[in-house]
Amino acid sequence: MPRPTLALLRQLRTKDHLALGEAARSARSETLMPRTHEADRVAKSICPYCAVGCGQRVYVKDEKVIQIEGDPDSPISRGRLCPKGSASRQLHESPNREYRMKYRRPYGTEWEELDLETAMDMIAERVTAAREAGWQESDEDGQRLDRTMGFFSLGGATIDNEENYLIKKSFTAMGAVQIENQARI
Repeated sequence: MPRPTLALLRQLRTKDHLALGEAARSARSETLMPRTHEADRVAKSICPYCAVGCGQRVYVKDEKVIQIEGDPDSPISRGRLCPKGSASRQLHESPNREYRMKYRRPYGTEWEELDLETAMDMIAERVTAAREAGWQESDEDGQRLDRTMGFFSLGGATIDNEENYLIKKSFTAMGAVQIENQARI
């Protein structure tokens, strides 16, 4: 990095008195390239954090994400990302990211790893038990209900319309009546 006095002299000697161009350049800055320059490909994506749906450009090199930036072609965000969206590469690459199911038994103090099949079986058993325990075939007047009050669904704000439709249909088919989405609350 040039010493401030040399930069100031360069600024005064050129017509670039505000140091916005030639006076701000150094031998090192002339050799710098953006991180995205070496990307093999660019994938368009949507930020996963909230319901806004900001567009992202995901730069990939050797099948590894090297940079995530706002997509200027997005009519929603026009190339801008909030701090969470700008840091979404960390979500993808964090050394703290979990890749296995974690389960803590009732009154347990430690997490244990489960394989996906075991975790899915546990969820299915619990949904079935909650459905049966909360099943209401009819009300006190004998009017048919065929519903369960044993569980509910609260969808997240990043779920799109198609996913919400499938969740609604699935929970309705199981007899649930309490189905809501965070985006409407």
